[in-house]
Amino acid sequence: MKAQANQFIGCDAEFDKARVVLFGAPYDSTTSFRPGTRFGPAAMRAESFGIETYSMLQDRDLEEDASVFDSGDIELPFGAPEPALAMIEGRAEEIFAAGKVPFLLGGEHLVTLGSVRAAAKRHPDLRIIHFDAHADLREDYLGNPLSHACVLRRCHDILGDGRIFQFGIRSGTRDERQFMRDGHVTTELFSDETLASVVESIGPGAPVYLTVDMDVLDPSEFPGTGTQEAGGLSYSRLVKDVLLVCSRLNVVALDNVELNPMLDQSGRSTALACKFLREELLAL
Repeated sequence: MKAQANQFIGCDAEFDKARVVLFGAPYDSTTSFRPGTRFGPAAMRAESFGIETYSMLQDRDLEEDASVFDSGDIELPFGAPEPALAMIEGRAEEIFAAGKVPFLLGGEHLVTLGSVRAAAKRHPDLRIIHFDAHADLREDYLGNPLSHACVLRRCHDILGDGRIFQFGIRSGTRDERQFMRDGHVTTELFSDETLASVVESIGPGAPVYLTVDMDVLDPSEFPGTGTQEAGGLSYSRLVKDVLLVCSRLNVVALDNVELNPMLDQSGRSTALACKFLREELLAL
């Protein structure tokens, strides 16, 4: 992997010296409502220069207290999702093989599956902590099992029962709700009050994949996403949650997905996504 001309601010460490490696998956071919998340990673890099590398919240600076390499976006084929997922999986495997933490920027939520496949191969006892407005537990969507609406169900196919923990969920089907009630996944609807107890139950040793669909945020704070759902978390609450996860658990890989900069001409959603990414990188 080579250094990119357009990097996220402060993410200019040499690959060999970096602990975390960013990579983008600009893919939205299964988006069911309003496409445009393919433009998310590039928008975040461009707009990141509107924020500081220093976080007052954490008293840390990306240039001084972190070591992050931005490997740029994968050039993905559109159409059938499996080739794209294979390429995402391959990039994550390359990062794992170098002893580093893969950090995926989407793109629609389906891209998570490629990274989770790589993480589960390296860490068979992997857990997933999932922030989202939507359950994403459908068996298929319009006959397609590889849809953004099915991504956590496909992750469950890999990990099995008791290893997926969902927060902020406030939209789904009756079948998805039954899947939760049957104990296949642990889901907190509408909120995140049980996060601390879940973190305690997982413990510091178990490997964790953290996936954040940005539509977990209330659309009053984050309108730039394809499928908005009222009643979401605040930015401050989500940052607090992620700092807890990153400080207490063994996060081996993670992603942020579903920024759609085309749907927020004010730019505030992209600016929020940039600041959130900075806080995550510093927390790691």
